[in-house]
Amino acid sequence: MTEILETIQRDSLISFPFLGDWTINPPSSVTIFGRTVYIYGIVIAIAFLLAIVWMTRNCKRFGIREDDLYDAIIWAIPLGIIGARLYYVLFSLDYYIANPSKIIAVWEGGLAIYGGIIAGVIVIFFLCRHKKMRVAAMLDLVIVGVIIGQMVGRWGNFFNREAFGSETTVFCKMGLTSPDGNTIYVHPTFLYESLWNLALFIFLSIFIKKGKRKYNGQIMLIYLLVYGTGRTFIEGLRTDSLYIGGTGIRVSQLLSAVLVIFAAVLLIYNAKRVKNGILKLEPPYYEAEAEEEADGDEGSGEVKDPDAPSAEDVPDETRSDDAPEDPAEEPEDSTEEENDP
Repeated sequence: MTEILETIQRDSLISFPFLGDWTINPPSSVTIFGRTVYIYGIVIAIAFLLAIVWMTRNCKRFGIREDDLYDAIIWAIPLGIIGARLYYVLFSLDYYIANPSKIIAVWEGGLAIYGGIIAGVIVIFFLCRHKKMRVAAMLDLVIVGVIIGQMVGRWGNFFNREAFGSETTVFCKMGLTSPDGNTIYVHPTFLYESLWNLALFIFLSIFIKKGKRKYNGQIMLIYLLVYGTGRTFIEGLRTDSLYIGGTGIRVSQLLSAVLVIFAAVLLIYNAKRVKNGILKLEPPYYEAEAEEEADGDEGSGEVKDPDAPSAEDVPDETRSDDAPEDPAEEPEDSTEEENDP
């Protein structure tokens, strides 16, 4: 855990040689009313706010009621943060057993996105069961908010000078100059992930607006496939990864690879089901589906519409030309013909 702590260098100057010969020293914290507030926390809060704004403005595209979205946000955000922290703590257990007071110090960093996603999915599962909604429909909406949160939130790592990679000579390397004047050039992995999420967000925004979403859960699966692919490679560059026990296996890298395979298999399988007409985009609310089925039954004639016009109300021109205009006159004409000598 000491090695992990050394990767956070809040006093270091930052430079990007490919952008020019200059350095910056952004503050890692500010003082508000005599209290120290870390920029990391402010950035995360902004990320949450932008995610909420996007989800609120787009919930109708997914057929989700705004009130139900707010309920999901109220529960998922705090429990998601707890889940993200627990995930991080569990895989750094030796350090936190020795320093229990640090367990709640989320403002210093140490939130694992996969822990937050796992907790969020659990919350949304129970919420949707309570509201009689399809879980996958809500996940499709919320996961785009998660992407926005990750895209912006990674810049909190920039202010903390953390979540960077190993030393490198690539053109986009980031320089960290310590107070004693030593400079190292590393992979800016926080930047890689932020840009990867930006590309994914742009793609999904176009995908959704053009009506390409064919079934509930499709957006979630695309996220797992695309984000997981990027994270698998980026995680291998980082110096602050969480490991499984005493092994050299990176937790997030392994989990990302598994999720990529899982998502790819399901996307291919579901694509075939969509093509065969087996799988389609269903209403997010089960009650809405029941109403649609009821409307379909009425249209098929199984249930008579009380407002439908009766035979007497049908205009004359719609009747058959062979039908007599007045059925009552036919017998009278027939009788007269028989009595005519």
